[in-house]
Amino acid sequence: MAFESLSDKLQNVFKQLRGKGRLTEDDVRTALKQVKMALLEADVSFKVVKKFTKAVEERAIGEDVMNGLNPGQMVIKIVNEEMVSLMGSETTEIAFRPGQAMTVIMMAGLQGAGKTTTAAKLAGKLKSRGKFPLLVACDVYRPAAIDQLRVNAEKVLVDCYSEGTDVSPVDIARHGIEYAKNHNKNVVIIDTAGRLQIDNAMMAELVNIKQAVDVFQTILVVDAMTGQEAVNVASEFNDKVGIDGIILSKMDGDTRGGAALSTRFVTGKPILYVGMGEKLQDLEQFYPDRMASRILGMGDVLSLIDKAAAAAEEADLQETQDMAERMKKGKFDFEMYLESMKQMRKMGGLGSILSMLPGAGKISQDQLPDEKELARLEAIVLSMTPQERRNPKLMSPSRKKRIADGSGNDIAAVNRFIKNFEQSQKLMKQLGGMKKGRHGGLGSLMNMQNMMKGGKFF
Repeated sequence: MAFESLSDKLQNVFKQLRGKGRLTEDDVRTALKQVKMALLEADVSFKVVKKFTKAVEERAIGEDVMNGLNPGQMVIKIVNEEMVSLMGSETTEIAFRPGQAMTVIMMAGLQGAGKTTTAAKLAGKLKSRGKFPLLVACDVYRPAAIDQLRVNAEKVLVDCYSEGTDVSPVDIARHGIEYAKNHNKNVVIIDTAGRLQIDNAMMAELVNIKQAVDVFQTILVVDAMTGQEAVNVASEFNDKVGIDGIILSKMDGDTRGGAALSTRFVTGKPILYVGMGEKLQDLEQFYPDRMASRILGMGDVLSLIDKAAAAAEEADLQETQDMAERMKKGKFDFEMYLESMKQMRKMGGLGSILSMLPGAGKISQDQLPDEKELARLEAIVLSMTPQERRNPKLMSPSRKKRIADGSGNDIAAVNRFIKNFEQSQKLMKQLGGMKKGRHGGLGSLMNMQNMMKGGKFF
């Protein structure tokens, strides 16, 4: 989980500050030494750490903070504000040419950074926002990259232009622009070749493409898991090619997070998006304030609401409204359980959801059910008839035996699941259901999380 290690260390530091009634300068400096070590261990650039801790210290060691009613909270507030400033303060969108002019975007990055997948993710994201993108395959050195781009383009319902491996990348880019003009495309995303490491030939090729097709935005894809090396890569590309923005890939697999805190400061270029999974929809807008909240263990409820809204928009409206009405009346059944599980997967899974909730860092991974366990429980429900899902009271010993055999479980597991489900129904009635509206999916999902706490169902 992104920032897990850094978040844990920072929360321990803040816990010590909250326990003090009044802070001294020594308290602040001691805490900042621990913050400094936590940032360095998270692979944040030393220059960034030095600037960050100095800025926090200058603001924290002041009369207003030292004598404040809650000085510990004031220091945490300052750390949060400085962290937001470090990552860019404001959310930055990809820039497009004004009017009806075509926007050409060139994707750059090292081999293995996830550039080709990210290009398709970006195309899908822009298509959902009303753009008409075209993907152009200019990585002629890896035939597999061309095939990968074409397959992913089909998945996001976007056109892909390619000419194989026998044409120069510059010519393919030119021809791709002509194709886009003739097919009413207003955004062209060029997937360029990567290398295992930075070399002059790669850089020269990128510069030639930029000059040949008048690239408007050059976006660098950086593997967040490479830590400090990601900062060096970003700096090299910016110096030799010139970049306009950064997308951090594989953020879901990085427990340190140093790249997110360093690249903006080192390059002066904004982080536009972060890749939070392997699925083509797992590309999130980068919000510095929300990311800072995640790092400091304050959660990211706004992003969670956005995910719930997106999941709800994909669901059948009438089905969602029916589910809301039944939930409101406390009539939670197995069909609604299946729907909630489906929504949870669309939002990235239980771990992804909990990472956005305040205080979720206190929940260890051992306390969460794994995907295999969730699939096993889902198999139990899928082995029921539609009538049994709608009316759990129909369950008889013979029905339970049939469900156990059909789902590959023993009857004890089915009995335990149904018993816990009945307890959850009672809880649902006490909760009073959820509100209708755009975020109905979030309401049902939060109720699901309440039921899962403490090991219910498992």
